[in-house]
Amino acid sequence: MQKHLEQPFAAYDPAHDPVRDSGPGTNRNYAPTYWIGTAGTTPDDDGPISADIDCDVVIVGSGYTGLSTAIHLARDHGLSSVVLEANRVAWGCSTRNGGQAQISSGRLKRSQWIERWGLDVARRLHAEVAEGFDLFRNLVREIDCDPQDGGHLYIAHKPSVMPVLEAESRLLNNSFGYRSRIVSRAEVQADFVNDAEAAGAMYEPDGMGIHAAKLAFGYQTLARRLGARVHPGSPVIGWESSGNVHRLRTPGGTVRARTVALATAGYTPPGLNILTRHRLMPVLSNSIVTRPLNAAEIEACGLKARFPLTDTRTLRHYYRFLPDGRLQIGSRSAITGRDASNPVHLERLIAGMTRKFPVLDGITLDYSWWGWVDVSHDMMPRIAQPDPAQPIFYAMGYGGNGVMYSAQAGRRMAQMIAGKGAGLDLPIFTSPLPHHGLLTPFRRIGQRVMYRWYQHKDERP
Repeated sequence: MQKHLEQPFAAYDPAHDPVRDSGPGTNRNYAPTYWIGTAGTTPDDDGPISADIDCDVVIVGSGYTGLSTAIHLARDHGLSSVVLEANRVAWGCSTRNGGQAQISSGRLKRSQWIERWGLDVARRLHAEVAEGFDLFRNLVREIDCDPQDGGHLYIAHKPSVMPVLEAESRLLNNSFGYRSRIVSRAEVQADFVNDAEAAGAMYEPDGMGIHAAKLAFGYQTLARRLGARVHPGSPVIGWESSGNVHRLRTPGGTVRARTVALATAGYTPPGLNILTRHRLMPVLSNSIVTRPLNAAEIEACGLKARFPLTDTRTLRHYYRFLPDGRLQIGSRSAITGRDASNPVHLERLIAGMTRKFPVLDGITLDYSWWGWVDVSHDMMPRIAQPDPAQPIFYAMGYGGNGVMYSAQAGRRMAQMIAGKGAGLDLPIFTSPLPHHGLLTPFRRIGQRVMYRWYQHKDERP
């Protein structure tokens, strides 16, 4: 296999917007994230496509989902694949997230699953997500990605939210047999984190922090070891299908394949394929990482928990104490790519951090970045073959909960590609991503209004 060759990269584009832009560019450099800054040397890849090639399965997107699909095609089904990436490997969501794995997928709670599909389906969906967490844990054991296992704390940011958490915890215990528990304000601040806002919390036994880029690069190394070819700098700039062959054109050559798997998530170009057009509403999330905290700051912040923490705001904050002594925190950001670098969004996130940890007011930030989250129109992911007549599959729409479930989603998509998906009968497997037609770009007007309402609702008593 071809070794990775150093080459000049196009500049990172901080204003990239998947709703407005025709594509993510070609061979662009990474966003300046903490993960990229501390991951070390990137592993070997197979270089950009440089000639026409044939393969059985072509995977578009080299993030967690695409690489997991390649791993499971080879490991479970003996199938090789070619992975195409427009820019650098894992350039999108997989190196811009918060590195937090929770026992969830999509944006809906278990109570909302029951409202939508009934208790039986909700229980089977819970079992699917739990199986996904087990798979994720097993993959992490193969990869040096600084895991911080131990659970997840869902922190009430004001007292009025506690009854909602208490009801959800009872539901998890009584209807799903999942041992969550309610934690008092005093216990949160004494045993987990001295979050000044915390009114209490719900503890879930499953949750893990990981180093986002080290995980992605570990997947890349494993996929290539199993026979997959990973080609960065190879955006799909044309797609033609005839008979049983798909021809995906890249700047360096055409890839001909019988099956196509799409794993482009929040960076899906609007013109990639009619089956993905207007199927997602990408939203921006900001993240910051402080300088290493000193002993007095760590004690004042009460940073005893070494696993993911999330608050109950609609525009939630997700945060954790990193293995090297820094604090990472993220939340929602701008509406458009053009506005992403507006300092007001960074200022709001810093204000959120200092509300929780007043001692950190004025602390130096070592990293600040943003990235697009793949939110589906009904807040749930899909791993599906949207048109049974075409051998095209996709897995996306995690709504910010893809760090963990993307591993299982890739496994499920590989299973479908191998013709062994007949038993996958949950709604996330049997229906396509909902379509909002030409309204998708215009939904940003409503998004702007709703963000203001969410901020008002989140901060009132």
